[in-house]
This record gives sequence, C-alpha cells and structure tokens, in this order.
Amino acid sequence: MSSATATTTLARRIPVAAALRLGRPSDIWFKPALSVVAAVAPPSLLLVALGRLDLAMYTMAGSLCALYAHHRPYAARAKVLAGVVLGMLGGLAAALVAASLTANAVVLVAVGAALAAVQKVLCDAGRVGPPGNVVLTFVSSASLFVPQTLGQVPGHLALAAAAGVWAWLIGMAPALVRPHGPERRATAQALAATAAYVALAAAARQGAEARNADAGRHSSEAGRHSAARAAAYAAVQAAWRTLLATGSRASATRRALERLVVRAEVALAAPADADPERLRTWSRALRGTGTVPGGADAPTDADELLGVAVERATPPSPLRTRLGPLTPIALRTALGCALAGYASLALGIGRPYWALVTAASLYQVNVTLTGSRAVQRVVGNLAGVLLFAAVAPVAHLGPLALVLCCLVLNFGAEALIGRNYWLGSVCVTPMALLVTEFAGYQRPAELITERVVDTLVGALVGFAAAVAVTNRRAGRRVERALAAAERARECAARLLAEPHAAPAALETARRELAAALVELRATADAAAGEWWQRALPQERVVRAEQSGHRTLAATVRRQGLLPDPGTDTHTEDVRP
Repeated sequence: MSSATATTTLARRIPVAAALRLGRPSDIWFKPALSVVAAVAPPSLLLVALGRLDLAMYTMAGSLCALYAHHRPYAARAKVLAGVVLGMLGGLAAALVAASLTANAVVLVAVGAALAAVQKVLCDAGRVGPPGNVVLTFVSSASLFVPQTLGQVPGHLALAAAAGVWAWLIGMAPALVRPHGPERRATAQALAATAAYVALAAAARQGAEARNADAGRHSSEAGRHSAARAAAYAAVQAAWRTLLATGSRASATRRALERLVVRAEVALAAPADADPERLRTWSRALRGTGTVPGGADAPTDADELLGVAVERATPPSPLRTRLGPLTPIALRTALGCALAGYASLALGIGRPYWALVTAASLYQVNVTLTGSRAVQRVVGNLAGVLLFAAVAPVAHLGPLALVLCCLVLNFGAEALIGRNYWLGSVCVTPMALLVTEFAGYQRPAELITERVVDTLVGALVGFAAAVAVTNRRAGRRVERALAAAERARECAARLLAEPHAAPAALETARRELAAALVELRATADAAAGEWWQRALPQERVVRAEQSGHRTLAATVRRQGLLPDPGTDTHTEDVRP
C-alpha cells in the first residue's frame, strides 16, 4: 500500500474533522464547573493562608471528586460519589506507598500502568460516567513521582480524605433545593430526543417520493433516521435507568415522570401517531421547577406502572459479567500506558506520568473512537500549552494568584469540555502544569517543552497499543446481542398471538424488547469501529432492528397506549 493510500485510509477510519467539531454544551455544564470550584477553593485557600501550598496536590485529589455523578439521582449519587472518593484514596494510597518504597522510574511506570488499567475497567464496568478514569489516573500517576516517605503517607491521605468528604457534600448539596432534578432532566432529554425522531419520521414520510427519485439522498436521510431513532431509544433507556436508580420508594413525582417516559416509548414505537410538539412541551416544562406535566391518556394501574415493579425487582448483572467484555480495553490501557511512560523515560523527560496519563485518556469503546480521542487530546494540549505561556506570568505573582488561576481554569475546563473534549483540554493542560508549581517554581519553557513531547509520545504510543491489541470478542458480542434481540422479539410476538395476554406480561415484554434493541445498536456500533476483525452481520442487525421495531409498534397498539390525537394535555399538581 502506498503512503498516500495509507494516509487516505487512516483519515477515512478516523474522521478528523468530525472529531474536532463543536457540539452543544451540556444542559447542566455549570453544575460540575461550579461544584469543582466550590470543592477546590476552600482547602487550597486555607493552605495558602497557612503557607503550605505544597500540600495542595493532596487536597485537590479529593476535591476533584466533585466532578462526578452530576447526572445521577441523589440516592444513587451518594453511593457513586462515595465510591469515587474511596477509589481515589485507594489509588493515591498505592501510589504514595510505591513512591516511598522505591525511586526506580521503571518500577513506578509499571505501577502507574497497572493502576490505570484497574481504574479504567472499574469506571467502565460501574458506568461511573465522565470524567471516568482520567482524573483518578492523573492523581495516582502524578503521586508516583512525588518524593515521599512512609511516615508522610497517612497525613497526606488524611488531607485527601477530608477534601473528598467536602467534595461529597458539594455534590449532594443541590438535593436540598431540587431533590428530583436529575430525574426530571433525564426524562426531559428522553422526550426531546423522541420529539426530534418523530418530527424527522414525519418529514421522511412527507418527502418519500422525492427521496425515491434520488437514491443518494435517500441513503443519507435513511442514515439520519436510523441514528435519530437509536439516539431516542438510548435516551429513553437512560431515563429508565435514572428513574430505577432512585430507590424502591414510590413517590408522586417519580410516577408522573415514569408515565412521561412511557409516552416517549409509545411515540417511538408508533411515530406516525405521535405529536412532536406535545413531547417538546412536556420536555420544556420539566426543565424548570414547576409541576410535572402529565397526559389524560397516561397509563396507570393503581398509581403503579405495569412492568416497573418487575424491573426494580430484577437484580443487576454480576460484576464478572460486566468485566469480561472490558478485557481488551484493560490490556490496551496497561500496555499503552506502560509503553508511553517508558518512551518518555527513554527521551529523558522527567515527568513520564504526563505521557502515561495521555495514553490512559485515549481508550474508548473501539479503535476508531480511540483515534478520534487521540486527535482531540493532541490538539487540545498543544493549544493548552500556549494558554499556559500566557497565564504563567500572572500565576507567578504569588501563591494566591496561582490558586486563583487554577480555579478559573477548572471552571473553564468543565464549562467547555461538554462541547468537545479538545476544547476542555485547552484549560485542563495549563491547570495541570500549574499544579506542578504548588511545590515550587518551575521554568515555563521547560514545562512547555516536556508537556508537548509527552503529549505526542503518549498519543502515538497509546494509539499504537490500541491497534496492536485486537478485540476479537466484538463480533461475538454482536452475535449474542442479535440472539437476545431475536428472543425478545419472539417473546413479544408470542404474547401478541395470545387472545388474552396479561397486560403486565405485554408491558414487560415490550420494555425488554426495547432494551434489547438499544443494546444491539450500541454493540453493533462499537464493533463497527474495531479494526482487524471478521465482517459483521450488518444485514442481520438491520433486519432484527426492523422486525423488532414493527413488533414494538404492534405491542403498543395491542396495549391500547396510543393517545387520542384530539386529547388536550393537562398538568398534575406534582411538585418537584
């Protein structure tokens, strides 16, 4: 293969322009941005007042836990945040003990790579959500190369634990004002995504003749239609996961939100009978703090939705089942981080953990997305070192100025990262560079040079490891997802064939089929981004999705869940 052909193929497999395209900010971008500032500021400013800013890296380790779990309902958030704090303390403890026992950089890089792999797997298996393992890996990897004695470890861990408790309180504080905020947002997102799909489906029906006359346009619009449907189903499943995570205690607000998610499911199954404007109206109403909207046609059964109790009683899949598919990613992380760190050492860089963390930040669900993240990381870090060059003179005015600069960059990183990872990295990079100055002044030119080299080394070596460690299991997971979707469809079809099927059984079968189709699409998309594997059964996937969605529509009609188009909406007096 010629060089030009190889370059073209790589560009096609990794869409560079798409990787750098800016999206819309998160609906709650300001929550993690303000939370991290509120968590970092008091401990850091207190250390400035005490003249011990050199200890700020330990308090910041705990404070950064405030970045997590902002989309979780508060009952679940309390557990997730506690787990993140404990995980951070565990990684920090391992790193500090290793640093106190040896100064051998080769050994320390190996420890850092092992910790990075464990953190990656646990965060993915636990569906911790952004920022995932990256913050934990940054904390543990940086701590490996800080001079340490065993006697200092308990005190440093105590500082991190105290800051972690403060971060937990910051994360839970909004529950006092808006206790059902996360559930309302998840339901609103499901309704909005469903409305977008219903509107697109209506436009597709109206323009059918024009599309048939233009095959290329038809193919493009069919792709958008399929993507919108998959996104809407994924949003609905995310809303159910959020509602089911609120605990077993039923409340009027939760039941009202569950009814709205059912309306979204019904609209997805039968978009021709749905009103996108009604869905948008409900979605907008949930964004505020007013009453939860409802519909006169919402299905109820003694104030309890069919199938919800069954789902709440279903135990979660065992950890071993969730860890198995992550084996290739764990191997990529361990190998890529180790090789990146060793390459940095070979180049004489004094901070190999920068290359290690760069590699750890790359690994996504498949190679194609990993390549896109590598592009984003390099672009964001290179722009970030330029911002550091501009900020450094201000930060060097004194300890207080240094802390204030870090706070501003913390806020900027969380405010921007939702639009694209590279944009947030523009602020993350100078913040990470400034953190190294907590222990003392560093020459900006040296920091910039080492960071640029480590970024390039970490991205190149880390991506090479992702390509080298193939994921042959991806195809088998697609086959299993196909089989599960077909079984769920057959189960629903059998119930439809019965003249007097139990309503609860129909509802459970419909929800299981919808979940199986979401899992099938996610598995197929993940496998499609893997390289060096056998051809995927794309036609079978498409046929399974088409037949599954037809069965969902038939089930909805059999249940009588379709609303009367002339029925007006009303609101229930259910306070948030």
